[in-house]
Amino acid sequence: MSLGSGSNTNGTSKKEAVVIQRFFSRPFFLSFTIGIPFCIFKLLFGLTAMRRGDPDNLFLWFFGGAIIIWATTDLLMNAGRSAFDLLHRIAPFEYCTIAEVGRIFHKPMVFLAIDTFLTFGIICAMLWSGWITTLTVFESYLWYAATTLNLISLSLVTIYNEMKTV
Repeated sequence: MSLGSGSNTNGTSKKEAVVIQRFFSRPFFLSFTIGIPFCIFKLLFGLTAMRRGDPDNLFLWFFGGAIIIWATTDLLMNAGRSAFDLLHRIAPFEYCTIAEVGRIFHKPMVFLAIDTFLTFGIICAMLWSGWITTLTVFESYLWYAATTLNLISLSLVTIYNEMKTV
């Protein structure tokens, strides 16, 4: 039975498809599989930048600190969005600080896309700079968990979207 066929006479498959689609678009799912992993990437990048900074390079230390503040704020916002969702309430704020700034321009999703682009840049910077090799064992496991959550959720949503078009 395909999700998109609706072959069941009582409409069960359509109802199941709607429930699955709602789950994938719930703030809890989005925060848990995208927002929080992105915050982990940002936090680890900020920590690594601070470690790379030294008395001769205070820029990296302050830059890393700013990234940590940004990541922590976004983490709190994602946790808040999840909590509001679990309480069946609409959150009065966006998933991240950049999207919140986007509210001023009535374009939070555009600014959320900018945040996504910046986070992907952070991931690339960690990989290509070699900084990823400086993570502690615990930090490495955090990176692995964030990557796994992010990629598995992307795959599940893609599979679901393809199945409903069959």
